[in-house]
Amino acid sequence: MIKAEKKQEVISKFQRKEGDTGSCEVQIALLSARIKELTEHLKANPADNHSRHGLVKMVSKRKKLLTYFEKQDLEACRALKKNLGIR
Repeated sequence: MIKAEKKQEVISKFQRKEGDTGSCEVQIALLSARIKELTEHLKANPADNHSRHGLVKMVSKRKKLLTYFEKQDLEACRALKKNLGIR
């Protein structure tokens, strides 16, 4: 899990307006932060298959959100991907 201060930092960076915690940008950014942390955990603990399963589920959910966001606003999605370093 990401720490509360890291989570608030990500939310404040990607929110559309004050108090926005549920927009596509925020959800994708939070999933990306969790995916990065879990990837580092799995590098140190390669036999942790339960966490690996959770990682696959998170990557799948992020991909679905990105597909939806591309349909809604292609340019904003491209900017978000560039900002997060997602291909």
